[in-house]
Amino acid sequence: MVPEPLLPDSRRRVFVALGDSFTEGVGDRDERLPNGVRGWADRVAEKLANSQPGWRYANLAIRSKRLRHIINEQLEPALRMKPTLVTLYAGGNDILDLKTDMTALMDEYEKLVAQLAETGATLVLFTGFDVKVSALLEPLKKRNSFYNQQVRDIAEKYGAVLVDYWCLDAFHDRRMWDSDRLHMSKAGHKYLAGQVLDQLGVPHKIRPKDWEPPTPLGLREWEQQQRRWIRDWVLPLFGRKLRGVTLGDELAPRWPEPVKVPRKGGLKKLAAAASVEAKSLSCPAGSRSPEPPGLHGTP
Repeated sequence: MVPEPLLPDSRRRVFVALGDSFTEGVGDRDERLPNGVRGWADRVAEKLANSQPGWRYANLAIRSKRLRHIINEQLEPALRMKPTLVTLYAGGNDILDLKTDMTALMDEYEKLVAQLAETGATLVLFTGFDVKVSALLEPLKKRNSFYNQQVRDIAEKYGAVLVDYWCLDAFHDRRMWDSDRLHMSKAGHKYLAGQVLDQLGVPHKIRPKDWEPPTPLGLREWEQQQRRWIRDWVLPLFGRKLRGVTLGDELAPRWPEPVKVPRKGGLKKLAAAASVEAKSLSCPAGSRSPEPPGLHGTP
């Protein structure tokens, strides 16, 4: 039985996604889409359009952004779009910084939620997941727990829909995570999209992967994975921190303005059309290569 939809059945249907890499879609690679990723938010937008034609979608999230960046760079554009649905995940990158004052962080988070709630839009918030990356990060568990309880309380206070990511047991399977162990894999993003749609009462056919139990790793294979992870992810991360740069510094939002999501072909159809248009604009008519014979049925 499909639950009653929480979204208003009105002519105005604008979905705006705010946040960092979690919402940008990092880990769900697709070179056909902006920034080379897809993610759960794109999938939700497409299912919304299938269920109720006319949905427009903007995704302002950029990887590595702290809460202050989301407030300073994403809030005002989102408010201008007059959204009817807003998703927000913010603060995860702040938690990883041990200098962060967690009480002050959550005070700012609540102020952000309050401004979004004032729009009257359906607001979706997320707790964070206890990612088992390394024993070195276990001291962060207390900070994660504090963050999650505050998000739960704030969601209740402002009437937001809560996706309690912390409680989703499916994410205990390592195959739900990308090779960096911090971002969801394609399977993880797809599963989370289904969870969001369930909370909104939107029909969908997303189902969990029917996997065999994971094969236990031998000691040698585990050591190889650890070395590869440190080489490919940990050392570059510390290098960026020392240089004061992030992976999101040179990136723009994936969908900076609300786009109408096609019911067929989804966002990939839009991205393909935009690519063709960009190539056409960069190649003036007089300089185009001659078309191959027979393209239009003539020699």
